[in-house]
Amino acid sequence: MTALDLSSPVAVVGTGTMGQGIAQVALVAGHPVRLYDAAPGRAREAADAIGARLDRLVEKDRLTAADRDAARARLEPVEDIAGLADCALVVEAILERLDVKQELFRALEDVVADDCLLATNTSSLSVTAIGGALANPGRFVGLHFFNPAPLLPLVEVVSGFATDVTSATCAYETARAWGKTPVACADTPGFIVNRIARPFYAEAFAVHEAQGAEPATIDAVLRESGGFRMGAFELTDLIGQDVNESVTHSVWQAFFQDVRFTPSLAQRRLVESGRLGRKSGRGWYDYSGENGAAERDEPHTAEPATPPAYVVAEGDLGPASEVLTLIREAGIQVREEEEDHGTRLVLPGGGQLALADGQTSVEFRDVVYFDLALDYRRATRVALSASQDTSPQTLAEAVGLFQALGKKVSVIGDVPGMIVARTVARIIDLAHDAVAKGVATEEDIDTAMPLGVNYPIGPFEWSRRLGRNWAYALLDDLHLRDPSGRYAPSLALYRHAYASDKREGSTS
Repeated sequence: MTALDLSSPVAVVGTGTMGQGIAQVALVAGHPVRLYDAAPGRAREAADAIGARLDRLVEKDRLTAADRDAARARLEPVEDIAGLADCALVVEAILERLDVKQELFRALEDVVADDCLLATNTSSLSVTAIGGALANPGRFVGLHFFNPAPLLPLVEVVSGFATDVTSATCAYETARAWGKTPVACADTPGFIVNRIARPFYAEAFAVHEAQGAEPATIDAVLRESGGFRMGAFELTDLIGQDVNESVTHSVWQAFFQDVRFTPSLAQRRLVESGRLGRKSGRGWYDYSGENGAAERDEPHTAEPATPPAYVVAEGDLGPASEVLTLIREAGIQVREEEEDHGTRLVLPGGGQLALADGQTSVEFRDVVYFDLALDYRRATRVALSASQDTSPQTLAEAVGLFQALGKKVSVIGDVPGMIVARTVARIIDLAHDAVAKGVATEEDIDTAMPLGVNYPIGPFEWSRRLGRNWAYALLDDLHLRDPSGRYAPSLALYRHAYASDKREGSTS
């Protein structure tokens, strides 16, 4: 089945921010659009608001005046659900309550034609459960737009347990015809983006709760080393702490309180105190200043230190091999020692510098760990971790080394897996688990995460760069140190890493 013909009327039920955005997308694409809201007068108000946004598009030369006038002529607010009778697609964007949505769709079934496609924009409820109230759930599908819908390209097309393939295909092709980038996924808690993104927030909060680093430092490391557009604390302040926690709690409950999705107690306390982020004037950061500007502590940045004259490389540092190139370019001598599986640097004082691997510095004699970076050449900050037993000389030499490479250095507590490494490993694990369970394809996941939450690259691309067994090895070490199950690698990731080892072993 192909996309809906542009002559087919599209209805949007619910005229809040998301409903208006979806209506605008369909309208600009060329469809006649009907707006309906149960609250009297809201549909008319929404139509006026959409008209004003079309005016702004004309002012910005993103829409011609003629196209605006034609779009306005196609937009019709209706005061009764019966006014949606001839629509070919109805998209719901109302209150996130299962009973309310089910009641709406039962009413719609009595009004629209048998071949009308019914869709929900839910982000947290089961598409299968909503559609289960219908006499014909085969024509029911999830169309999850991201806010603001006119600007963000991603649409998750969610097939419930009873959704017909033809219905999902029509929804997918229609979203693509509207200029969006659709991805197909099965009905699972959080769909693609909200399922796989949980560790980005959870691990930042966990490092903070363990007193490994303060929010400003964690955010700076995620941005400047991990390559993420925003850190977890500033992003949840923007989203709204209550909204972000609600999604986390919903996913956790839907997975029968799976420990991998456990909500953060620190975030719970923030919500309980009314510190909801930008919208309340305070969250992790303070926004009570002029024009809501964020007031936050500066990230920890180490004082200048003298770089070592040389380092001894045991192996090629694996995913951090670029660091060796940067050290040589900085004029620091690299002495190489043959090491079959070495991933360490030995500093002049005898201490060691190693890439974060899920172990802790306190377990070893005089070791400093450094965090993962998306691109060590372009990274502007690198995090180091050390224990109370690490010698001051070793830490100073490690700080000076990375400063000589032009990096700011943040020293955090002795947290296994540090910040970026543990976050990326868990994202990779959840992505592999999702594919193994038929949620989505690798390609759709790698499309969804950069578009839906601005990740620098998709988890499978990251996995390819880091090596097939990197995430498994790090999580396995983390799991030994925290046997709660939170870091236990999935069976899918285990199979991925083990298959790689077998292939490599057979060709060596």
